[in-house]
Amino acid sequence: MKMFNGKSASGSVSDATKGLASPKLIIFTSSADYFEKTVDDIKKAYPDVPSIGCVAMGYDSSILESGVSVTAFTEGVKVSTGVLEDVSKMPAKHILRLEKDIDAVKPGKENTAIIDFCAGNDAAVLTTLRGLVDRYNLQVMGATGDAGKVAANGVIYEDAMAYAVIKNEGGKVKTYKENIYEPKDNMQLIASKTDKAKYYLGELNGRPAKQVYMELTNVAEKDIVNQTFQNPLGKMIGKDVCIVSLKDVSGNGLICYRQINDSDILTLLEMREPMEIAQATVNKIKNDFSRVSGIFSVNCIFRYLVLKDRGELNSYLGKIASLGTSCGLVGFGEHYNTQFVNQTMTCVVFE
Repeated sequence: MKMFNGKSASGSVSDATKGLASPKLIIFTSSADYFEKTVDDIKKAYPDVPSIGCVAMGYDSSILESGVSVTAFTEGVKVSTGVLEDVSKMPAKHILRLEKDIDAVKPGKENTAIIDFCAGNDAAVLTTLRGLVDRYNLQVMGATGDAGKVAANGVIYEDAMAYAVIKNEGGKVKTYKENIYEPKDNMQLIASKTDKAKYYLGELNGRPAKQVYMELTNVAEKDIVNQTFQNPLGKMIGKDVCIVSLKDVSGNGLICYRQINDSDILTLLEMREPMEIAQATVNKIKNDFSRVSGIFSVNCIFRYLVLKDRGELNSYLGKIASLGTSCGLVGFGEHYNTQFVNQTMTCVVFE
């Protein structure tokens, strides 16, 4: 498998694809101002090539904060692309499309991944995929794009998920999830009085969630939202931790960036050293793969802000890129198999 990556700060698709020949799949991101033109230009330049894209910042070993980033798979893959529409109301409405596209690539054991871009309702969409993921032994990684838009095969959609099913004909694929946060003191916080539709968390251990969070972090109400960069909540799933970012304060409760259910077990998280965590991720991938053909990843917008503020953003991206061709995007929510997470890096590695 071979992966191509190009970018243009001026938003030029021709510049970003310079040197690209015979792509089997194109994945792209662009700034909101360039998105419609980017979709159209890629369709005109590569009319028969399947593609998916979203509004986001792209990166390889360094960040591109404005412009167009293009990733292409050029050989050694079998690909199907498509879209699930009306995901806010009926995420399973078009699931047979995806099933047919999975069958079309004839997935084998541990060699097929789905990369997806979603315009909303990610948790419900990923739950909808669970049956197919389990049946076909698939890996999944993806992101929430910006501006409520995604593109598939030259068409822009709202309220949809665009996806690419990729079979690596030269080896295995594997997804990874990286947290730069860990439980602060392993205190269990039981959620209650939640509203899934509003992503609202009313109480923790039977007390107002806002008050509990303020006491645990020793911050004033006006500082709660910014404190999520240092101390997000974590949802416990067995021994795994899925990060839950705080979006706003509402009355005595909190608004989160992902759904919380009554009786969910949460805990308070604290930041670790990002570069140490990055090295651990690199070591793990090296241990799992004798050779890496490519890595496609998504870093949460909150991770981007934290790493940029620490002056470590490009150093972090460069460390991951030390493994081989590495590229991806900054997202507003991350997908790891059938989990929807916040403040996380997820990636898929191709042998």
